[in-house]
Amino acid sequence: MSNLINSCLKTLQNTEILLERLSDDLIYSNKTVAPYYSSIGSHVRHILDFYNCIVNEDDTGVNLTNRTRNLEVESCCSNALSYFNELIDKLKSLEKDENRMLVVTDDLGSGIIKLNYTFGALMAQANSHTIHHYAIINYILDRLNVSLDDKRFGFNPTTPEVVKQD
Repeated sequence: MSNLINSCLKTLQNTEILLERLSDDLIYSNKTVAPYYSSIGSHVRHILDFYNCIVNEDDTGVNLTNRTRNLEVESCCSNALSYFNELIDKLKSLEKDENRMLVVTDDLGSGIIKLNYTFGALMAQANSHTIHHYAIINYILDRLNVSLDDKRFGFNPTTPEVVKQD
């Protein structure tokens, strides 16, 4: 398995930790936090759907608009954990050339477009995308007064650690 896929798997381990520690569907599906009123579950589902599009690449490429958007994954930690485990197994079996070209279909706001990517660039985007959503999840957790006891959750590995002054 490539270092790139290992990096994505390491980042995704935070999803498993989140789901195991949270396990409260009321917190997981809570949509009361401003300004977006989105739930932790909606962000987890969105992260996993992105990877699901990648592992379901077909002969036309990867279609990032073809997400499952399973509401049960958004509302139930155990369903999300099952979906997560399925994706991890599929990601572990990926043996892709990081320099291989593929076509990615997406909608960046002005309609469907097709872009040429390398497999490595797509996986790097997926990893950064995941960290971005972890940051939003961390914000929601903070507003709900829930702590994961992980000071690095939601931060890019290159972000310097800030030492809090007491």
